[in-house]
Amino acid sequence: MHSLLSRLVLIASSWIVYQAAVSPFAAAESSPNVILIFIDDLGWKDLGCYGNDFVETPNIDALASSGVRFTNFYAAGAVCSPTRCAVQSGQNQARIGITAHIPGHWRPFERVITPQTTMALPLETVTIAESLKTAGYATGYVGKWHLGTAAQFQPQYQGYDLSAVINGPHLPGRYRVQKPSELKPPGKSQYRTDYEADVCIDFIESNLDRPYFLMLSPFAVHIPLGAMSEKVEKYRGKAKRRGVDLPNPIYAAMIEHCDDMVGRIVDAVDRAGQTENTMVVFTSDNGGLYKRYDYRESADDLVSRQTPLKGEKGSLHEGGIRVPLIVKYPPMAKAGSTCEEPTISYDFYPTFVELAKASLPENQTIDGLSLLPLLANPQGKLDRDALHWHYPHYHHGRPASAIRERDWKLIEYIDGSNDVELYHLVQDIGETTDLSEEKAGRVADLKRKLSQWRTTTLARMPLPNPHYDKTRAGEWWSRKTSAPIDSSARRRFPPTEKDQ
Repeated sequence: MHSLLSRLVLIASSWIVYQAAVSPFAAAESSPNVILIFIDDLGWKDLGCYGNDFVETPNIDALASSGVRFTNFYAAGAVCSPTRCAVQSGQNQARIGITAHIPGHWRPFERVITPQTTMALPLETVTIAESLKTAGYATGYVGKWHLGTAAQFQPQYQGYDLSAVINGPHLPGRYRVQKPSELKPPGKSQYRTDYEADVCIDFIESNLDRPYFLMLSPFAVHIPLGAMSEKVEKYRGKAKRRGVDLPNPIYAAMIEHCDDMVGRIVDAVDRAGQTENTMVVFTSDNGGLYKRYDYRESADDLVSRQTPLKGEKGSLHEGGIRVPLIVKYPPMAKAGSTCEEPTISYDFYPTFVELAKASLPENQTIDGLSLLPLLANPQGKLDRDALHWHYPHYHHGRPASAIRERDWKLIEYIDGSNDVELYHLVQDIGETTDLSEEKAGRVADLKRKLSQWRTTTLARMPLPNPHYDKTRAGEWWSRKTSAPIDSSARRRFPPTEKDQ
């Protein structure tokens, strides 16, 4: 009897060892991996699963079919750096003062003086990577950072074990790796998103024995437009056959490059046997671009429209801040679900912390709410009164703040005009009918709440400009050089590798 019991124990022990050998991540199943794919300037209507019938995005569409697709998800900012700040900090970026893209630009002769943006994410800010590292996570950052240019503000000093910052445009030979000695170099003919996918796959395959958080932030689909010729020609032909102008065929090709990148990363997770233990999140840092803020027909392309949404990147109308969000996590997210609850970029921080069973920072305000309840029940509601935006800068529009309280949205211009706009989004997603005059009581209530929120967050406000000059108000000046921007000197970027 004793011999039989010993043999059973030996067999059981051997089975445990075998399971660990064939499934090295088994011990980490209680700490799921997180991959955040953070596209640059991708609009709400730029994907097939959001109603675009021109661009081909089979991998992203498949991601949506296997997870939850959010229809009322918002970027925290109307441009890149503010939203990136919100993701890393879990806060509305107004608390930190990163309210414009870094370093930004301004109009010195406009009606108001706009506030200087904070030029880097403060090192004392506890990032999402730092919070997850306390729970034993490996952390990786790949792509565009845009939260400070100085060496001491790069991802490796903000909690990321892998800091693969890549700068420059999309075409082969145009982009550069910040620390090339620590990464394999890109191929001579390799498009940027292909290289970024390579770096991500290496990170995934190097961390099969521990949970990991990977943030992939490609420069795509940001201007200047540039894609590989084979894809561009496909969309040029498609546009000609259909008789359409937008989205721009080069832009459409760039989106497909991103789709290829997503497919490769999802495949890498599948090959590693980690599909059931990995949350894949796909979103964008702000709304889609129609045209550059200082557009010149001789040098610039028209990019995309977000119809029926109004506005574009750099605007607090829906086209500037409403973006795609897809979350795939098989143990919780019901495949093919849709969630209409309003959510925002700084919700990622508490979501990932809860998923990892980590802890939120003790002395750092977290404005976000966990999205896990919505993954379990996409028809649910979050216990939140309102969403807020603060963009006190000239860019594609005027300095403004905004508040969305359930179905209602107020935009308040803070350029000295006292203009306001009020929309009932459920009935008017395109913001076509301003109800501010007939709903004076609601305007007053939302203005009061928005003002209280700005006071609470110490949001920086524009000031009256004693040097206002109507004849020069349209001049753009660079924060980097403190000199006028000579837009007329800009030249068109080569659209494909064959044009370089």
